[in-house]
Amino acid sequence: QVQLVESGGGLAQPGGSLRLSCVASGFTFGDWPMSWARQAPGKGLEWVSSIGGGGRATNYADSVKGRFTISRDNAKNTLYLQMNSLKPEDTALYLCGKGWRSTTPAAGWGQGTQVTVSS
Repeated sequence: QVQLVESGGGLAQPGGSLRLSCVASGFTFGDWPMSWARQAPGKGLEWVSSIGGGGRATNYADSVKGRFTISRDNAKNTLYLQMNSLKPEDTALYLCGKGWRSTTPAAGWGQGTQVTVSS
C-alpha cells in the first residue's frame, strides 16, 4: 500500500523556481532512499535525483546538477525537490518513487505533478 502523492508543480518562467513535494505513506519512509524522475512528451522516463534514507547521500542527473536540490523531512514523510534556474527543457511530469537511481521502482511512481517552464 505504498502511496506517493506529488504536488507543487505549475508554470514557471525560465530562470524561475518551483518546489515539489512528495508525501509518502505505506512504508517506513526514513529507511528507504527516494528518487525523483521526470517524463517529457515523446521522451522516456528520466531519472533526476535520489536521496538516501537519512538525507545525507544525494545524487543528481547531469542535466539538473547545480540547479536542483533534493531533500527530505522524515518526520513528515515528505520528499522535496527544489528546482532553481528552471529551463524550458525542464518541462515534464515529475514523479517520485521509492529507490535509488531507478526508473523502475518496485512500488511504482506517484501520479506526478506537472512542471511547465515557459515565457
